[in-house]
Amino acid sequence: MFKNIKSSMVMFIMFALTIVLAACGAEQNTPANVEKPASKVELTISAAASLTDALKEIQTTYESEHKNITLQFNFGASGALQQQIEQGAPADLFLSAANKNMKALVDKQLIDTNKQKSLLNNELVVVIPTDGVTVGSISDLTKTEVKNVAIGIPESVPAGNYAKEALTNSKIWDALQSKTVQGKDVRQVLQYVETGNADAGFVYKTDALTSDKVKIAFSVDPTTYSPIEYPIGIVKATKYSSEAEDFYSYLQTKEVLDVFIKYGFSVPN
Repeated sequence: MFKNIKSSMVMFIMFALTIVLAACGAEQNTPANVEKPASKVELTISAAASLTDALKEIQTTYESEHKNITLQFNFGASGALQQQIEQGAPADLFLSAANKNMKALVDKQLIDTNKQKSLLNNELVVVIPTDGVTVGSISDLTKTEVKNVAIGIPESVPAGNYAKEALTNSKIWDALQSKTVQGKDVRQVLQYVETGNADAGFVYKTDALTSDKVKIAFSVDPTTYSPIEYPIGIVKATKYSSEAEDFYSYLQTKEVLDVFIKYGFSVPN
């Protein structure tokens, strides 16, 4: 009986050794330089509506070069996007059409002051339908032939705030109140003019260049409104700080800035 027990123990030890050696062999056969595939990351970027076309082109290039990254854009009025971030809506980066919206988030410590900077500039123009009433200056908007003038909601849409500033400094803000139509963002203002629901509208030059249904009537005197700056910042609450910083830096490269310039933006000196 003792002999049988001893024999069984020997067989068990030999079986265990076989398993250990097999495991070691498998480990040695696995190349040490094989990298694990990068995990998929979805970055959410809250961006001013006027950046839509340029960022869509940039997205295609960036995602083709970074297979594990998906860019999810949330386009809208900068004021509305600011409020969403303040209320905890998911966002990794913020691209605003006005400094005040970025500053508000920096002041509330939702964006680090060292991880935000001015990226682009734009200019304000008045557009009219291609077959619409002819206007050549801001004072022409008071003419009786001009029934409706579209602007973004000044409280939440930077383009609307710039328009209000220009109209106020031109002494015609009050005179236009009865014919003003307000849009939720600059793209809606453009749509009002495209569809003939407004005879004129205040939009950015970059928006005007995207449509063949409107034409630029005139550029608004830049001395009548504050400089239009587009700051970019990384949201502190991001779960993907490394990837967010990479895209933040990517947007500042000459290759990408040239894309923005193609769409009518300019770059700060």
